[in-house]
Amino acid sequence: MRADARRNRARILAAAGEVFAEKGPAASTEEVAARAGVAVGTVFKHFPTKRDLLQAIMKDLLAGLTREVEDLATGDDPAAALFGFMERMVEQAAHKRTVVGLLAEAGTGIQVASALLLLREGIGTLLTRAQRAGAVREDACADEVIALLTGLCQGALHAGWSPGLRRRTLAIVADGLRARPGGGVERAEAAPSSG
Repeated sequence: MRADARRNRARILAAAGEVFAEKGPAASTEEVAARAGVAVGTVFKHFPTKRDLLQAIMKDLLAGLTREVEDLATGDDPAAALFGFMERMVEQAAHKRTVVGLLAEAGTGIQVASALLLLREGIGTLLTRAQRAGAVREDACADEVIALLTGLCQGALHAGWSPGLRRRTLAIVADGLRARPGGGVERAEAAPSSG
């Protein structure tokens, strides 16, 4: 792809994400083209159908999160990297709510848990760095952080959590992950369910 075509594609994806977040399912290709500063034909050249555009938005989001988690793994503040990434994941879930809903209507469901598993290695690295810095409890593992993120993202995505509810819920989860003075908490074994 030529450089100008790559730039146009990136502008279209960014504009589409914004337009769908603002206008919901009623967003039109014309609005996306206008926001991107390109002709409608340019949008269709890159994305022949609305479904193609929606899928590309999600693929671009996952690629961006993958790059971000890799960049954060070398930062100076491991705790800020982990908790900041968790916050951005939840905010992206809320922001992409319309896109995910439209894809589901078109028969292409997005599974949050599957997407997070693709980021497992990077999330594990962020967790390990935060634990080594003494900021996160030692008994937390990547699977638990992914489980927490899955629940948070599902809530933001499907339950339409308000910004305040997302912020408060993230604060409670972060507090539960933080290391406590005097050592960690013993790992609780799952109790057998009765009935």
